Amino acid sequence: MKDNFSTQSAEYSIYRPTYPKELYDYLFSLVDNKDTAWDCATGNGQVARILANEFREVYATDISENQLKNALQLPNITYRIEPAEQTSVGNNSFDLITVAQAIHWFNFEAFYAEVKRTLKPNGLFAVIGYGVMFIDKKIDQSIHKLYEDILGKYWDAERRYIEEGYKTIPFPFEEIIAPHFQIKTKWNFNQMIGYLNTWSSLQHYKKANDRNPLEYMFTELKEAWGDDAEKDVHFPILLRVGKDH
Repeated sequence: MKDNFSTQSAEYSIYRPTYPKELYDYLFSLVDNKDTAWDCATGNGQVARILANEFREVYATDISENQLKNALQLPNITYRIEPAEQTSVGNNSFDLITVAQAIHWFNFEAFYAEVKRTLKPNGLFAVIGYGVMFIDKKIDQSIHKLYEDILGKYWDAERRYIEEGYKTIPFPFEEIIAPHFQIKTKWNFNQMIGYLNTWSSLQHYKKANDRNPLEYMFTELKEAWGDDAEKDVHFPILLRVGKDH
């Protein structure tokens, strides 16, 4: 599995968007018991800390030690440096398994075998993610130029699963058709730049060219932003929810 996020893990914890309460409330409403949960590829523990409010015990894994160093420590969260496809827990351990903005990096077959092994009977499995944000027409055009024209060839091939809304990932579970959710937030200009700097493709570009591509785009993005102190930002949420057959 690729580790694209250790180098900017501090920025990741600051600038990455957070999922709305409505999404968690929906998932919790589908779970029969709230004893144990596994947040796989937890990163900075953003999802794990919400699960910890509801579940007695949360197991949170990631392959990035740097990401876990930036994670919020809570007494009922156990963090482990482990790949998604091979954990050190027993069979039938979890009432809920979540994986947020990460499944496209996994070996699907091996990961799903691990999900089925560790999920309790009638446990819930949720794949969560988000697509490219939209702000307003001018900024969206500039960001699309950065995304496609400048960074296009620097995106990993797995990115297409996000572009396809996670609809094309294999999903060998009894699927529950979920409602649509959005991440809604407000950003100032610097927060937008901070977020763009967390893109894995931008890190690949910097490595290849010894330059940050935002240097070329900064003036255009600033002009597109205009005089507003803050703007509304929306991310479409990607969600697949299921139970083992």
